[in-house]
Amino acid sequence: MVDENTTTAGKRESIFRRLYVGTGAFDVVGKRKRWYLFFGALVLVCVASMGIKGFNFGIDFEGGTQLQMPANGKNGQITEQQAKDVYAEALGRPADEAQKVGTGGSSTIQLRSETLETSEVNKLKEALFEKLGPIGSTGQPSVQAISDSAVSASWGGEISRQALIALGVFLLAVTLFLALYFDTRMAAAALISLLHDIVVTAGVYSLVGFEVTPATVVGLLTILGFSLYDTVVVFDKVRENTRGLLGLTRRTFGEAANLALNQTLMRSFNTALIAMLPILGLLVVGYILLGSGTLQDLALVQLTGTVVGVLSSVALATPLLVDLKMRDPKFRQQADRVHARRANQARKAAEREDDDFDPNDEDALAAELRKEKAYAAAASVPARTQKAHKGRPSGKRKK
Repeated sequence: MVDENTTTAGKRESIFRRLYVGTGAFDVVGKRKRWYLFFGALVLVCVASMGIKGFNFGIDFEGGTQLQMPANGKNGQITEQQAKDVYAEALGRPADEAQKVGTGGSSTIQLRSETLETSEVNKLKEALFEKLGPIGSTGQPSVQAISDSAVSASWGGEISRQALIALGVFLLAVTLFLALYFDTRMAAAALISLLHDIVVTAGVYSLVGFEVTPATVVGLLTILGFSLYDTVVVFDKVRENTRGLLGLTRRTFGEAANLALNQTLMRSFNTALIAMLPILGLLVVGYILLGSGTLQDLALVQLTGTVVGVLSSVALATPLLVDLKMRDPKFRQQADRVHARRANQARKAAEREDDDFDPNDEDALAAELRKEKAYAAAASVPARTQKAHKGRPSGKRKK
């Protein structure tokens, strides 16, 4: 009797091996409706968050005045609430926002508000120095340790317009490139996947309240390029597997696309993993150790976009391409021929087995069950066959 744990371990090992060699371990295209529901729900949540909660725009987009000082004060660590209390006491109105950036000795407190006059900035600096005493580079409380920066509202609006123009030019260039390099259906599928990445990444920023800065826009354009690269790799393999497909009856377009997806699956995962390692290093070293808010914004958007991009290129772009291709009558007719051929082969095999099959023979019954499983696997997951090489001996001895 076969041990059940051994059988389970063997099946698990077989699945991982098939994933590694790319013979069709996962039927992503066949289960695309489930993926559509998942991505649709994800986009719906993100759009709802953007509409209800909105974004936490940085000073570069909204304009205003920002003061920054070390979090180490004469009485110990300075908190965000202490800084806001001093601001309200000095100017008679509350600050828009106060946040702590970084950890340890390099941490800083940032105060942001509407645009202040020069006299108000000087008055606020004096109040912060007297009440909190931020410690500067000399190791003593110093008013010079408090820095300020101001951005006008018109400058913030110009930054927003330039960001939208850059995004529009990028999407237009991507569409033209894919339409010329592949075809219009592949371009449409890739563009929908890219729009999904933009919406989800922006929705994550809205959900968790990350500050949107120019570094965020730069990071977003970077991860869109990564997502496009991953999609092009998969589509290039799909084109290779489906070359001359309309004249063949071995696989449907969906099966050939699913095989191409499996053949590039490990490459997509490995590329995403390697890309995330320096991003995590940037997040840990740049933000946690150095306390740089810019590095935080850049690393967070890249980390979010990398995960979303690789997932959409695998489970969204290729299924969308299959649905767009199957709208063509030529591909539907080719799929009908494939199914008809398989049904005919199954009928002939069943007739041969019925002639030779003995229901009382246990070995024959076991063989029949194995054949039925093989037929089901062949119908759902196409397998790769080894090509015959001319001139290679068959291995049979001549008599």
